Amino acid sequence: MQQQFSASRPIRDEDVPRWDIETDVAVVGFGAAGSCAAIEARRAGGEVAIFEVAAAPGGSAALSGGEVYVGGSGGTSVQRAAGFEDSTEDFYKYLVMAGGPGADTARARVYAENAEAHFRWLQEQGVPYKGTFLPGKWLEPHTDDTLVWSGSEQAWPFSAETKPAPRGHTAQQEGWSAGRTLMQTLCGRAEALGAKVHCNSRALALVTGADGAVVGLVVRIDGEPRYVRARRGVVLSSGGFITNREMVERYAPDALVCETPVSAGNDDGSGIRMGMSVGAAAIHMDQFFATLPYFPPESLVKGIFINERGERFINEDAYHGRVAHYVLRQPGGRAWLIVDDEIFGRPMIHRDITIVAVGETWEELEQELALPAGSLLRTVEAFNREASEGRDPDFHKAPNWLRPLTKAPFAALSYCRGDIPGHAFTLGGLATDTDGAVLDEVGRMIPGLFAAGRCACGLPRWGEGYSSGMSLGDSTFFGRRAGRRAAAG
Repeated sequence: MQQQFSASRPIRDEDVPRWDIETDVAVVGFGAAGSCAAIEARRAGGEVAIFEVAAAPGGSAALSGGEVYVGGSGGTSVQRAAGFEDSTEDFYKYLVMAGGPGADTARARVYAENAEAHFRWLQEQGVPYKGTFLPGKWLEPHTDDTLVWSGSEQAWPFSAETKPAPRGHTAQQEGWSAGRTLMQTLCGRAEALGAKVHCNSRALALVTGADGAVVGLVVRIDGEPRYVRARRGVVLSSGGFITNREMVERYAPDALVCETPVSAGNDDGSGIRMGMSVGAAAIHMDQFFATLPYFPPESLVKGIFINERGERFINEDAYHGRVAHYVLRQPGGRAWLIVDDEIFGRPMIHRDITIVAVGETWEELEQELALPAGSLLRTVEAFNREASEGRDPDFHKAPNWLRPLTKAPFAALSYCRGDIPGHAFTLGGLATDTDGAVLDEVGRMIPGLFAAGRCACGLPRWGEGYSSGMSLGDSTFFGRRAGRRAAAG
């Protein structure tokens, strides 16, 4: 009878019938974190074997916008060329604010102090960057430009505490989804350095020694289990758990309101479960990125979001993911973006958005939305009065996004639950130190086990503070550190 394997249960090395593959460092997952772990492990002189469940490398990062969130040290070469100074302290403060109540200050500090050098490292690996700045508010560049505003840097409350600077650095590629270019380069670099890649290979379980140290893993290749000995360590970089409904229901049930997983399809939490099987702590498992795209066109940012009480609830110039979290938790799952004729447009991501109400007067729009009598009119009148003076005392929208809504007809774009699909991925994962070593519940290292990317809980750990590029920045930077640490044995 063939032995049964589970990601939730390790096997002992004494039960391994043979070692089919031997290597210094075994990397599970060939995405952003895995590729960078492999590059650095090879550069450190370690033999590396990569096990990727899909038929090709790249992971979910290959479907992304390709933005890496970097700055500090006075600014990257691209920031400085565009006229932006970015001090390490400003960058650090923003990262800590973005990390939310559970921010890891040690991780934020080491990233802030080394992110500019990390950007140069990416360039050295061959990632192409045009070096130009794209002004405006975008979900990701639609051009081949490099630098964009990719978070809430210019929005309250972040702008009140730290000097804003654009930090999204995008690989050069015409059109969206530049993650393809980023991952082709990094995966190609890992292979060129001699990492041995096994695609169509699913990691099934970790292997531990008598002392509890991780000494290898079991993978399925060509339908058969293969026993992999990792002499120096195993790096888990197999992504989050957004495609595992059971795990989402258990750990991050609020993410279930988002119908569309942001994933290449294999973010099933197996790496997290393998880590937990040997005593690893899993932290911030309730947190997730979410978005309900409402721009571009950026003119829509000048509108106002209201709920079923006819009240505003967020400064609309914040990062789209932050706004989405506020929208998703409104009473009854009901929220609308209110615009006038001058700023009206259809979001580029959802041009078929439901325009649920149109009116020549605010009273007419209010009636069509079945809002409490007078509620919308009071909200709009208060907003218009302050906006005409360049103020927003209730929600602090920046002056450049403020203008009274006065030109009829007026319209309500529906962001009610079910009318527009939400997009989500998970942020929680294994606890690690800043070198990628996996930690147990009391902060002790689990010998032989390392993790990075969304398999670990890194810099992005609070949905309301996320900025585009944080996951790729975190994955590539801390993937490198995990690879070096694992290769050191």
